[in-house]
Amino acid sequence: MRLFNLIVRSFPSPSCLLVFVALMAVASLSRAQDHPQPSPQPQSTPPPGQQQPDQAAPDSGGPGADPGAIALPKKKDRPDDTPPPAPAAPKIKAPEGAGNYSLRIEVPEVTVDVGVLLEKTHQFVPGLKPGNFRVYEDGVEQKVAGFKRVEAPITALLLCEFAATNYTFIYDMRNAAWSFAQQLRPQDYVAMMTFDMHTQLVTDFTQDKRQLYEAINSLRIPGFNERNLFDALYESLDRLSRIEGRKYIILIASGRDTFSKLTLDKILQKVKSTSDVTIFTVSTGGAMRAMTEGRGGMMSSMRDMDYLQADNEMKTFAQLTGGMSFFPRFIGEMPDIFQNINETIRSKYELIYRPSNAKQDGTYRKLRVELVDEEGHPLRMQDEKHKPLKYDIITRDGYRARQEVE
Repeated sequence: MRLFNLIVRSFPSPSCLLVFVALMAVASLSRAQDHPQPSPQPQSTPPPGQQQPDQAAPDSGGPGADPGAIALPKKKDRPDDTPPPAPAAPKIKAPEGAGNYSLRIEVPEVTVDVGVLLEKTHQFVPGLKPGNFRVYEDGVEQKVAGFKRVEAPITALLLCEFAATNYTFIYDMRNAAWSFAQQLRPQDYVAMMTFDMHTQLVTDFTQDKRQLYEAINSLRIPGFNERNLFDALYESLDRLSRIEGRKYIILIASGRDTFSKLTLDKILQKVKSTSDVTIFTVSTGGAMRAMTEGRGGMMSSMRDMDYLQADNEMKTFAQLTGGMSFFPRFIGEMPDIFQNINETIRSKYELIYRPSNAKQDGTYRKLRVELVDEEGHPLRMQDEKHKPLKYDIITRDGYRARQEVE
């Protein structure tokens, strides 16, 4: 202020003073433009993790002051829980000049059902062991790899001759079929087919015995006199081939064939090639044949020869498949016959072996089964009085090997 008073006193008039003040203002403005003031420096950011003293939270709670820039951690290229990549598979190089080869070996198995029955009573012989059986294929002994006793529900086809011939044959057929139905169990599956000149499926496979009884009672009036046994048997085998497992055919007929398209050789070939079907045959008209056999005359002799040939055919069908054949003459024999068939079907020994001849050439192989004791001698059986008992071995005559397809 003192300097300002001196300056004011030095000027004689107020106008001179105003001129001087204006000149001083212009001089200060030009000096400020020639020397600009430096810009303020930004505040330095404290390092991460270091707390500034003025960022404390207020006493009353609530959010604190602005913490400034936030440092985010750098993302990893691979998470910690990701498993490491699998190692590369080693590459195996084949020798030079060697091609690609594959080896496939198919070991065939043969299953043989064997029934052992006493010759006198036709009872099944239980308690046999694997060492008591010897199996021969084309005369060569085979090693038994599997053995068990089988007693299970059955799947059977009742094939009956229903032709317009003598009523005695129809009467015997209906009685035989009725006796067979009485032996069935609730778990069994049974179908019924009849034949004369044509085949007819009377009832399909069922577990209801009442349907089978109704089918038997419906057989009253036949249509034709011809009996095409070979054609009917071939069709039956063809139907059963679509069903898996062991099947049975109960053939109730006179055995005569009069008008079939197939020959005996053709039907025998079909029977041999069907490995899982067993045929049991029951002849009809036995009483009438017993009264008329041996009479004189050409026609009677020809008829007797026809029935003898029919019996041989029925026996062959049963033997080739491991079944049994019966030729009753009286109605009272039917229950015992079908009881024997029932026991034979349900109680068997099942043998499994791998044939030594592994060729798949489609040839027919003959089978033979023997019973031996612990020392390898033929097995002998005795009753309670130590009397020898004769027994029958019921099994297939053979089987046809699988044909290799090229």
